Amino acid sequence: MHLNHETDAAAADPIPFDDFLKVDIRIGTIVEAEPFPEARKPAFKLKIDFGPAIGIKKSSAQIVDRYTLDELVGRQIAAVVNFPPRQIGKYLSEVLTLGFADATGAVILFAPDVPVPNGSRLF
Repeated sequence: MHLNHETDAAAADPIPFDDFLKVDIRIGTIVEAEPFPEARKPAFKLKIDFGPAIGIKKSSAQIVDRYTLDELVGRQIAAVVNFPPRQIGKYLSEVLTLGFADATGAVILFAPDVPVPNGSRLF
């Protein structure tokens, strides 16, 4: 994650376009959302369906300030699917769910504005 989430932060250092292509960002549909009370920072446990090629993956997402569990299931979101899994307490987060901070610092999920097939890749 970026260390500075401020809107007035300078752009990150330039990278070659080929480095961008290495990051695999896909669309998936949240099929399950649970509380994650053991997390150090408030978070939810998500199961996200990325279609037949990738399948269902788990993610820990710090989105409790903006979303309820009930409104998450069925929502499409974007995630990085090719980072190594990360152990968050006793939970293994397999993908990085993407979002942006709103004016108060709460995370707003990054998602398409119309439905697209699960597994669709950002380009």
